[in-house]
This record gives sequence, structure tokens and C-alpha cells, in this order.
Amino acid sequence: MRNIIRAILAGWGAKKLGGGCGCIGIIVVFIILWILLGYLGLGS
Repeated sequence: MRNIIRAILAGWGAKKLGGGCGCIGIIVVFIILWILLGYLGLGS
């Protein structure tokens, strides 16, 4: 369940922060946010 919440938060953040950078930018921001959310304890 935590991974689902983590994915939703990372996806929303990637769309907001990487929207102007194209598809590659969104993917990079998603990965960075996924890792950061894991460090914050949202990962299992």
C-alpha cells in the first residue's frame, strides 16, 4: 500500500515539476522523487 501512495505522490510531483521538460524530464523527476520519498520513509 505504501508503494502505491509513493507512486502517486512521485507521479503527481513529476507531472508538476517536469511538465515543461518533455517525457524524459518527467521520467527523471519521477525517479528522483521516488528515491527521495523512499528515504523519507514512504517506501516499504
